[in-house]
Amino acid sequence: MPRRLHVPIFMRHSVKPTDNKTAAARRTGVARALSKLGIASRTVAAQWVQAGRVKVNGRVVRDPETPVVLARDSLSVDSEPVRAVEKRYLMLNKPRGLVTTARDERGRDTVYQCLSTAEDQRLAPVGRLDKASEGLLLFTNDGEWASRLLDPGSHLPKVYHVQIDHQPTDDELASLCAGVELADHGVMKVSEARILRQGAKTCWLELVLMEGKNRQIRRVLDALNITVLRLVRVAIGPVTLGTLAKAGSRALSEQELRAIAAALSKPQINRA
Repeated sequence: MPRRLHVPIFMRHSVKPTDNKTAAARRTGVARALSKLGIASRTVAAQWVQAGRVKVNGRVVRDPETPVVLARDSLSVDSEPVRAVEKRYLMLNKPRGLVTTARDERGRDTVYQCLSTAEDQRLAPVGRLDKASEGLLLFTNDGEWASRLLDPGSHLPKVYHVQIDHQPTDDELASLCAGVELADHGVMKVSEARILRQGAKTCWLELVLMEGKNRQIRRVLDALNITVLRLVRVAIGPVTLGTLAKAGSRALSEQELRAIAAALSKPQINRA
């Protein structure tokens, strides 16, 4: 039997569409509706629907695209009515050695070990950082917001500080931006590359991505025979890691949320 979902009691909306055109304009697939309510990600919600756990107006539906109108229809999961939950936005300074998932089939430690409250544990990560990577990771229960941040069309720059095993040449820096052809992955590159600081044998680079392909920086550097010693994400768009302690987390400020909204609303040139 599937685990019963405990969610707050649903309060019916009193506002009704004024005409059929208005109602049609507000229709959305039931999985997306659950995501907009903050109950689960769209993917998880679709799985619930396909498993027969979701009802619309008391009737079980199994198609995630079943149209609903949130201002009119009542939804339930495992026969428990649901309502919109408060939207929450969190940042975490991910330590190295944790995987970005709620549960790991191999029993590895996950980023959720850094989130102490039950409310935080219900948030979903916005994108990923691999096990060996560190730094800024966002969490939310706002599926629409997360989708906009992850959409390649948003062109939000993601900034990484990367320690490598030698002093890079000008040609290597140029190759990072020009791109390398990788089997089964096409051309991968970074948008910007510059030297932050140099040591006797190692160097820190600042690399900027305008997209987020799986292990993109590591794959590009590996193709150029450059060994990564540390990889830390320090910014996503206007939001920066700042002085947040390792494994520490905090809510995004209203100022940060406004800055993200402004960045997402501006048309930008894709430099990837």
